[in-house]
Amino acid sequence: MPVPAQPALRVVHETDGIDLAAAERAAGQFLRALGISTGTESLHGTPGRMARACAELFSPRPFDLTTFPNDEGYDELVLARSIPVRSVCEHHLLPFVGTAHVGYLPGGRILGLSKLARVVEHFAYRPQVQERLTKQVADWLETQLEPKGVGVVIEAEHSCMTLRGVQATGSSTLTSTLLGTLRSDAR
Repeated sequence: MPVPAQPALRVVHETDGIDLAAAERAAGQFLRALGISTGTESLHGTPGRMARACAELFSPRPFDLTTFPNDEGYDELVLARSIPVRSVCEHHLLPFVGTAHVGYLPGGRILGLSKLARVVEHFAYRPQVQERLTKQVADWLETQLEPKGVGVVIEAEHSCMTLRGVQATGSSTLTSTLLGTLRSDAR
């Protein structure tokens, strides 16, 4: 007799609601406060575009976390490399972009591979710092999958470092979180 499938966990980011009209008014005030007139044909719609762009950047797409029984007892590393990451630095609200490498040592269940990228996207969609993002992805996977180990490495270029301030063009930041066997056993 077949084993019934485990229901997928629906992952949705809770929001208090987005008020695009208020965001558009605020964007217009912000631009005017910086001495940028929105009176030209080219800039007239900019506050609305800014509001919609930020709403999109800050709203992760819901997804179903699908897992499957680890029938074969697979116990080697499952690694998704070069997952695109885009987020916004919570200190300057400037973007940071890069790649994440996410792996785990399966326990009783294995994860649909695309879900590794979805989890990264889910946590990257809010104003964020890279260190927290790395840890959130690893901790969440550990809680949801109960694997033998989890590893997350993110490398990203931060606009707040490359476009302003120190202007360290080409610099990147590397963060990692290792949990379980991946932390305790160097092999």
